[in-house]
Amino acid sequence: MRVRNREVSVHRIANYSVMTILVCYIFFHSLLAIIDQLTRATTHIRTQAQIGCNGRQEYCNRKYSNITHIATHDAPFIGVLPMENQNVDITTQLDGGIRFLQAQTHLNAFGKLSLCHTSCDMKDAGLLKDYLKVIKEWLDKHPKEVVTILLTNGDKLNGIAFEEPFQQSGIVRYSYIPPKDPSMGTLDSWPTLGQMIANNTRLVAFLDYNANQAQVPYLLNEFSYFWETPYNTLDPAFAQCTLDRPAALRKSGPRTDAVKQRMYIMNHFLDTKILGMVVPNRRDAKKTNAWKGRGSIGEQAERCSGMYGKAPAAVLVDYFDRGEVFKAQDALNGF
Repeated sequence: MRVRNREVSVHRIANYSVMTILVCYIFFHSLLAIIDQLTRATTHIRTQAQIGCNGRQEYCNRKYSNITHIATHDAPFIGVLPMENQNVDITTQLDGGIRFLQAQTHLNAFGKLSLCHTSCDMKDAGLLKDYLKVIKEWLDKHPKEVVTILLTNGDKLNGIAFEEPFQQSGIVRYSYIPPKDPSMGTLDSWPTLGQMIANNTRLVAFLDYNANQAQVPYLLNEFSYFWETPYNTLDPAFAQCTLDRPAALRKSGPRTDAVKQRMYIMNHFLDTKILGMVVPNRRDAKKTNAWKGRGSIGEQAERCSGMYGKAPAAVLVDYFDRGEVFKAQDALNGF
């Protein structure tokens, strides 16, 4: 009996030790993030100038498919906790120059589509309709801007399920709808930003899985138009540009028509492991989001451009306000 009690005590001590380490990590990680936020409180996220199209006159005559955007990964998950990917809210991201927002969706406990990080138990950033309404209100005030949103369909719902929050938000009035649903998207089929602004079709919305363009024509099937490099990388060198999704294209050569006629998303957000948990690497964000150097946006983009003969259409990043993301965006667009 004494041996058994001793074993139970040892197990309890071990469990308490793990929990203590985990709590301490979360506390110190959050404390460092708060200190980082306070340190940057006097700095100002640049406000995108309202000139031309998306801030540049040159973009007005460029096709949508021929522009590289910095995109915020998990844009709605804002804060200082380890699982949160951005430091500032959606409106501030848009004001700061972001024109491509990515978010995860899941059904919450009430059966409503919400912005949930992996699951709604872990992180629920609110209803999808409210997120879309924030973007719609920003578009109302910025008539020369084209915004892209990419939603992940975590519960693999039929795309029809997304119609209600889109309609309720009022954002559909700005939606771009292609002339047809291609089995393979073609780069030349896209209008210029100037044409999209003139037609007031200034929102391009994609869903990664189960889009139903026949019934919800403004919610486009991501992988008809894009492919993606691997994500959730723990490698700070980002030494890969392989085609990860869609799986059907993995065996295609980098210069085949199926690959060439799609845009691509370069996933450039770094994760780290703590006690077996994969979380965003906030500590190294400035280095990850640099334009030049080992593991930088520029280094990975040069590698990918060399393989595929073109720059990425979107570069997905965490903590966009750390580093040189807009310097990278300008350079990748030839400025």
